[in-house]
Amino acid sequence: MPYGLTCICTCTEFRQWISPEYKWFFEYPLPLPPAKSKSLTWTGDSTGAAIDYYEVELKSFKQQIYPNLPATELEGYDGMSPGPTFFMQQGREAVVRFTNNGPSNMSVHVHGQYNRAPFDGWAADYATPSQYKDYYYPNAQNARTIWYHDHTEYSTAEHAYRGQEGFYIITDPQEESLGLPSGKYDIPLGLTAKVYNSDGSLQFNPNNNFGLWGDVIQVNGQPWPYLNVEPRKYRLRLLDGSLSRTFTVSLQEGLDGDALGFDVIASDCGLLSQPVKTSNLTIAMGERYEIVVDFANYAGQNVTMRNAPSAGENADYAATDMVMRFIVGDTVSDTTNNGDVPQNLREILAIPTGEPAKDFAFERIDNEWVVNGVGFSDIEHRILTRPERGTDEIWTLRNAGGGVTHPVHIHLVDFQVLSRTGGRNTVLPYEAVGRKDVIFLAPGEEAQVVARYAPWAGVYMFHCHNLVHEDHQMLVAFNVTQLEKWGYTNDTVFIDPMEPNFRPKPYNADDYTDEAIRKKIAWFYSTDAYNHGDVAGSTVVFASLGLEEAGLRNGTNRVKAWAT
Repeated sequence: MPYGLTCICTCTEFRQWISPEYKWFFEYPLPLPPAKSKSLTWTGDSTGAAIDYYEVELKSFKQQIYPNLPATELEGYDGMSPGPTFFMQQGREAVVRFTNNGPSNMSVHVHGQYNRAPFDGWAADYATPSQYKDYYYPNAQNARTIWYHDHTEYSTAEHAYRGQEGFYIITDPQEESLGLPSGKYDIPLGLTAKVYNSDGSLQFNPNNNFGLWGDVIQVNGQPWPYLNVEPRKYRLRLLDGSLSRTFTVSLQEGLDGDALGFDVIASDCGLLSQPVKTSNLTIAMGERYEIVVDFANYAGQNVTMRNAPSAGENADYAATDMVMRFIVGDTVSDTTNNGDVPQNLREILAIPTGEPAKDFAFERIDNEWVVNGVGFSDIEHRILTRPERGTDEIWTLRNAGGGVTHPVHIHLVDFQVLSRTGGRNTVLPYEAVGRKDVIFLAPGEEAQVVARYAPWAGVYMFHCHNLVHEDHQMLVAFNVTQLEKWGYTNDTVFIDPMEPNFRPKPYNADDYTDEAIRKKIAWFYSTDAYNHGDVAGSTVVFASLGLEEAGLRNGTNRVKAWAT
């Protein structure tokens, strides 16, 4: 039994289990996914530009979930779940080759980064087993906790459930100057909820496509883990990576003692303008929040992360009111970055507002989850809107029926939450002072969000991040262009997410040689997809509302030459 662990009374006899009963609460340590190492760096001969190259393999693996049952068959990036964590520096581009040696199709979405459309994980752009795809990433946004996960059409939920997800963290100099907890005091926490069969295998039952809430709470893949911490400040990066479960987390002394206050410092799109003090935090599927917790007053004690019952339409089970435990030691080994949280974290400029431009209803019709009556399989109509590149638009997002929550994720953009009416009828304090890419809509709620549809033209998805709903049609798209309908021309190579030059390719050992890789990266650089990593230049792209993408036109000619 780990240091400081006391007897637990969870009153499990009063609530049911779906899975075999789990009895090893807080007995196993929190796993920390390893940092992903680059394979090489390509440097341009004449420009000195640098692009880092990584290789990731999707493959099956086994993990011991229940100590008394056979290991569970899973699938994950580099054979682990969560997959390895990417740590990226703002302005330094990367190419990541995902090779599919797993049992399932694979389309990788880096959720929260503004990639060009062919590298954004379009649901129909999937690699089958024995194929690979190169994803070209700008890493040009401000510091933020984002994540990567599967986005394959009609199968996203099961693929993510079986392990296809991981952290992707971007840092920048402004964030690094704030003195926030870092290194071993900066901890990613990926929350999930799953169900197991009596033989230890995963049970995937989407409950008539309403959702899979799960009765086994896992953090970084481990059910109800513990983490040894020092009596000082920690930065915790929370991700709700579950399919359908919303959490309302709190930190309590012991198991049921007084609640700890903490500072919320960041949301989906990076640092808030200022920290928000609270003792509880609601986080829905796909959302990320970062908090700073001070364990200084709890030396030699336990602090338990609890989960309030019935957040959203969640089903409550025997132990879903607990998440994990922090076992606080007696000494501090390093006081670096242990000061007060700055009261000004970053400047967030207001996006101009006006009248709502679009209205989208998320609802259930004829046993399918749809947006304005349309689903992803309706190819002729699934592009619901065409905002002009660089324009500011207010979208009204409505939970219009079905009696369940819809966390709505809009790809490409960072948005601000302007209002929420119905249901909880309020914008939460930590929603109001930052930018988001997911907005949680409880039953009966309507929200207005504003975003600038930039910097790139292209076709991008927006959808419910209850992945069971997404897989059953609640996935549609918008087209940030002025093209008629969505017939693509030869000079819009980055507009079409299914552009043939960027599609997955069959595995070929010759493509993995150092020479072939460097040649491929040089070609990516020649397309000038991201203004060659120039963050300031990317900002100019945001402002240049009417400019044609001359660089992309030149890049298209190179694409044609490479393809032939």
